[in-house]
Amino acid sequence: SGGAAMAAPRAPPAATALTLLLSVGASAPGMLRAVPAAHSAASLRPAALRDGEVHRLVTHIFVYEDLASLTCGAVAIWYFAGSFERNVGTVKHCFLTITFSVLSALLYLLLEPLVSWVSEVGDAKGFLPVAFAMLGVSTTRSRMKRTLLFGYRLPVVLVPWFVLCVAWVIPHSSLLGNLCGLLVGEAYGLGYCFCLDFPESVGSKLDQVFPFTLLKRIPGLKYIPGSLAERRAAESS
Repeated sequence: SGGAAMAAPRAPPAATALTLLLSVGASAPGMLRAVPAAHSAASLRPAALRDGEVHRLVTHIFVYEDLASLTCGAVAIWYFAGSFERNVGTVKHCFLTITFSVLSALLYLLLEPLVSWVSEVGDAKGFLPVAFAMLGVSTTRSRMKRTLLFGYRLPVVLVPWFVLCVAWVIPHSSLLGNLCGLLVGEAYGLGYCFCLDFPESVGSKLDQVFPFTLLKRIPGLKYIPGSLAERRAAESS
């Protein structure tokens, strides 16, 4: 044909899309019934954790207060989690999302009683702490020294801290929760959590087992392989 063919839209990464769907599914019923997010069965509540409800260390990242905070969370998931999944693969993305969620929640619960003496502390909920952990990993491991942000050239290592200040204006965003996520991500990126890493060969083997084999079959979503060579081949094709 004479005209140039339009490029097909890029399919969203599988785990990122699933995270977004879980966030909507976990938050929408409470919003429709006007139930505060703090009363959700998935929220991060110390009393519930003491009663053995440890699932809240992970499930709190899917809980949002209202439509505005859910929209901001969806943007963070789509941009930060999507980019992170394309870089590390779906298996490692899922593993690190859970890891960052648990570690940032534990650090938040440790610091919250101390910080609350000085100022009011917002509840840690939503995906933003995990997004900051992913941003912390990406910037500490980046080969770039400087980047352009809002017209200014900033050292890459300062970008997460600049974004942390900007995130202050996001509705129902917890500054302490976001800070905990960023500290966890930077510690991991700098190699202090090397025990949590696993080689690409393990990721490639996990690509072949459930539930990741199921994620591969979902139409309209892109499964990102654990092998760097496979990821590069998929991108070039």
